[in-house]
Amino acid sequence: MAHIVGAITTSHVPAIGKAIFKQLQNEPYWKPFFDGYVNARTWLRDARPDTVVVLYNDHGLNFFLDKMPAFAIGAAPSYTNADEGWGIPTIPAFTGDQDLSWHLIERLTEAEFDLTTCQEMLVDHAFTLPMALLWPEQNWPVQVVPVCINTVQFPIPSAKRCWKLGEQIGEAIRGWDSDKRVLILGTGGLSHQLEGERAGHINKPFDLAFMDSLTKDPQWATQWNSAELVEKAGTQGIELLMWLASRAALGEGAREVHRNYHIPISNTAAGLMVMAPASR
Repeated sequence: MAHIVGAITTSHVPAIGKAIFKQLQNEPYWKPFFDGYVNARTWLRDARPDTVVVLYNDHGLNFFLDKMPAFAIGAAPSYTNADEGWGIPTIPAFTGDQDLSWHLIERLTEAEFDLTTCQEMLVDHAFTLPMALLWPEQNWPVQVVPVCINTVQFPIPSAKRCWKLGEQIGEAIRGWDSDKRVLILGTGGLSHQLEGERAGHINKPFDLAFMDSLTKDPQWATQWNSAELVEKAGTQGIELLMWLASRAALGEGAREVHRNYHIPISNTAAGLMVMAPASR
């Protein structure tokens, strides 16, 4: 059966892409952020994943406010990005793991999740930048499965629902008749708000408590509804739902391998965690 090697959760701020393109990794503003990924890449080389299931939110490239599913899964043979207007160059296409895509679609549907299935799909910076942070050469030695969670258009799926989604993804992968090694990659967050009276909102105590909870009390954040999480983390900070679902996919126990937390990066609290199943 397939094996989940672990989960990586990371921020996906668009400015990261411009910094990569302009080779600003060693500039004082960016260095504490980029240095955090060195240990993550070392762990990744040892983990040797074959496929990455990427839990992220689309910002208007593939879906828009007039058509925004709660949950969507890509089932395409390949995935490309496009110009989003952030000044981020397009990058090489990703190869899809269609066998795992359809396995997840079937198992999640059986578990009563209503999904949008995408046999063609553009992937935006929330997908591409975390991949580029983990594989800077951008040669993509892995196949991918995009799983899109709506955190843009209200109503947003609850933290409890996203936890259950992650649980079902994990169970489906562990029940997949394959010898592949699978990495869960959850992107977004942490606390930030880009508009309105609270523009610039960052909540470091909440962010650190949330990061701690993922290994100590992983359903801690499910005590709050979406509006309450927005109050704590900001309107874009609700992207922590992808972190929560990623942790749920690991199963009952997980241990922290590495973390980094740095503020601010483009008015965002930038976080990174590497987690492994407790048995590893």
